[in-house]
Amino acid sequence: MQTDMRLADFIRAEIEPILENWEAFAETLLHASHMDKTGLRDHARDMLLVIADDLDTHQSDAQQHAKSEGHGPDDVEESWAEVHGEERQTSGFSVMETVSEFRALRASVVSLWTKAHPTIAGEQLEDLTRFHEAIDQAVAESLEQYTMVKEMETRLFGAILVASPDPIYVLDINGRFVYANQATADLFAVEVSTIIGNSMLDLGFPFAPDFQRKLEKVIANQSTYRGKLTHTFASGQGERFEYLLAPVLDEHGSTEATVCIFRDITEQALAEEKIWHHAHHDLLTGLPNRRLFLDRLEQEVKHARRSGLPLAVLFMDLDGFKEVNDSFGHEAGDRVLCDVAERLGDCVREDDTVARLGGDEFTLILTGIRQRNDVERVAQSIIDSLAMPFEAGPQAVRISASIGIAFYPRDESSPVALVEAADKAMYKAKKSGSNQMYFYNTTSH
Repeated sequence: MQTDMRLADFIRAEIEPILENWEAFAETLLHASHMDKTGLRDHARDMLLVIADDLDTHQSDAQQHAKSEGHGPDDVEESWAEVHGEERQTSGFSVMETVSEFRALRASVVSLWTKAHPTIAGEQLEDLTRFHEAIDQAVAESLEQYTMVKEMETRLFGAILVASPDPIYVLDINGRFVYANQATADLFAVEVSTIIGNSMLDLGFPFAPDFQRKLEKVIANQSTYRGKLTHTFASGQGERFEYLLAPVLDEHGSTEATVCIFRDITEQALAEEKIWHHAHHDLLTGLPNRRLFLDRLEQEVKHARRSGLPLAVLFMDLDGFKEVNDSFGHEAGDRVLCDVAERLGDCVREDDTVARLGGDEFTLILTGIRQRNDVERVAQSIIDSLAMPFEAGPQAVRISASIGIAFYPRDESSPVALVEAADKAMYKAKKSGSNQMYFYNTTSH
């Protein structure tokens, strides 16, 4: 290597070793570690080549003085350093990380240059001085652009937060509010100044303990969490809410805060519940339909299997209901079915299930039944209740019920088989003269 080589030529000739030194440093930067390595290296290469070209350019005394103070030429629309500052800000680099890139480039070039030129004097000393000035100028331009973009981003972000109809706030690692937009204050029905410095617990919200536990997991795991809660705030807004918790990491990768976004989903939730209700309930009586009945029966069988407690399924068909429809019309028949549903509900406990399978067929699930007599007592109360007259038009009408009964696990062990067994028992009751109950008997089927 020629000992009289100019620094610009040295940078071009030794650019690979310089980049290798720089790349080893770049791997220690938090945000650089997540970026494309080839892109980072090419960016650093471009920076070095621009500096090398600058060193080859004639510089007047005025330009040299301006550069020594970190000022570049005024006729350049946007310098590479300004592009660097904007890119680094939008990539999430901190100010220290942005400046560190230049420091690493400086250190890499100077280290290799001084090893190759132990004694620097004359033009080589002038080159080194101009190199330091070029780096200083690049740092100044980069940071100026970084700051300008940062300030604009802050203003835009602030405008978004203010204009957002959704409550958005920031909590510190202890769960205290450090920022809350106006939508949050409107929802909570308090001033923003009252919110800041307090936690959900301090504000007395009943969902606060569970919310705090979710918050602690987000901080510890550095992962986002989507949750839902039900609460009516003092403002009267909403009832159902969906919220997102997301950690904010500092330049060292530690969680320094958590951002939370609330969204009122009351209308959506109620609409979904209405759709679900219509899909699982009888539209006339409001009782569970066949789908929901079978789902509940499956769950109750699983519970009975775990607990060792038996359960009973009752299959019921109305006697004489067709005559009501034929004599008084379907509107009268519908009124009778609604009254039957109400009377059935009065005959069982809150934990039991009454369902309408369709037409004049009803089913019941009696849970935790220990004695046959207990089921017989419930069935008889149903028979007695339905034997009372029904108001179905200008005159009262009378109907009766035939009830078939099957037990889990004595008679059958699967939900579908239980219903079939109770259905067979019901037909036995109907053939025996109606208005009575019949227990499923495996020996007679």
